[in-house]
Amino acid sequence: MVKAIVGANWGDEGKGKITDMFAAESDVVIRFQGGSNAGHTIINDYGKFALHQIPSGVFFSHITNIIGNGVALNIPYLIKEINGLVERGVPAPKILVSERTQMLMPYHILFDQYEEERLSSRSFGSTKSGIAPFYSDKYAKIGFQVCELFDEKALMEKIISTCEYKNILLENLYHKPLIHPDELFKTMMEYRDMIRPYIADTASFLAKALREGRKILLEGQLGALKDPDFGIYPMVTSSSTLAGFGCVGAGIPPYEIKEIVAVTKAYSSAVGAGEFVSEIFEDEAQQLRTRGGDAGEYGATTGRPRRMGWFDTVATKYGCQVQGATEVVLTAIDVLGYLDEIPVCVGYEIEGEISDIFPVTSKLARAKPVYEKMPGWKTSVRGIRKFEDLPVEAQNYVLFIEKKIGVPITMVSNGPNRDEIIFRK
Repeated sequence: MVKAIVGANWGDEGKGKITDMFAAESDVVIRFQGGSNAGHTIINDYGKFALHQIPSGVFFSHITNIIGNGVALNIPYLIKEINGLVERGVPAPKILVSERTQMLMPYHILFDQYEEERLSSRSFGSTKSGIAPFYSDKYAKIGFQVCELFDEKALMEKIISTCEYKNILLENLYHKPLIHPDELFKTMMEYRDMIRPYIADTASFLAKALREGRKILLEGQLGALKDPDFGIYPMVTSSSTLAGFGCVGAGIPPYEIKEIVAVTKAYSSAVGAGEFVSEIFEDEAQQLRTRGGDAGEYGATTGRPRRMGWFDTVATKYGCQVQGATEVVLTAIDVLGYLDEIPVCVGYEIEGEISDIFPVTSKLARAKPVYEKMPGWKTSVRGIRKFEDLPVEAQNYVLFIEKKIGVPITMVSNGPNRDEIIFRK
């Protein structure tokens, strides 16, 4: 059986903890898209970790962790992450990298930086990790799969051709130093030595695992509203964040995904630019930001303060819809215990009309939030393990959200630690 853990919003929903929790009962955990541009924070017996490229199953010795063909693979970063785990006492994880995975090149990071610099005030708020240039090259068919590292003659020919194209941009658009083919070839030979122990035919491995009835977990990065097709385009990421893409990015048949768990936070947060209807500002935002997460709401990759907002049922219902969510996990409800009342965005007013349908970006830019206010519970809910033991106001808050989004909330997270979870099914 295949289960997917994905985000219902802008990312930063607390997927790392949930993936870590489900990984305990899985045989295989797969990252199927994205790169090192976002992170999953996990707190366990080994300590606190921000994972960026490696799957969240690396803390369990029984799990095979796979980096799928849909990932933007930054090889030095991956090796650094693996070594960082071992240095902190985590047993060396079992990791397989699809032979079809494409490599994020050093020039992808540079082009990302140069383009944000060129755009200036019109920039996308990129993490400057090279993700957009990487996926641009992948679909322009000038990217490099890891399997290409083992045919030196063909590799060098492709490097020369790619450098000719890239250097035209570097010289005439960005006015930056050129790429030298010989130096790039040397770097890629170093990459080959680093990644050689991990490369595998993961498609065949997964086909066998499915035949044997293994439990497989797909781990998504970011959330539905950052998807390039269904998100707040163009302020989105460059790979599909939807569970459906897990079939492509991991290499499994679509009919094998039986459960899709969408994760959403009890309030809203986002990193990067883009429309955010329920966003709040100044002191109101800073209070929520300071209390949020496990040590404040700051990007796991960039350290940037996250933009804050109240829970948005319009966006979350839409996110669950495009993800195909079969159930929802509501995280970080413990954060809201300081509030006398809690606003919830239940509609958008656009040019005098109120709707609970999430619109395209051009209309979203003109949307104003319509709020309903729920009474707060004014107490800590950490340590509670049964839903009926929550303050009635907290129960009503969960039930209100559940009704609005139309998908059952089967788990409520009331703290950052792995065991701080309330099951409702």
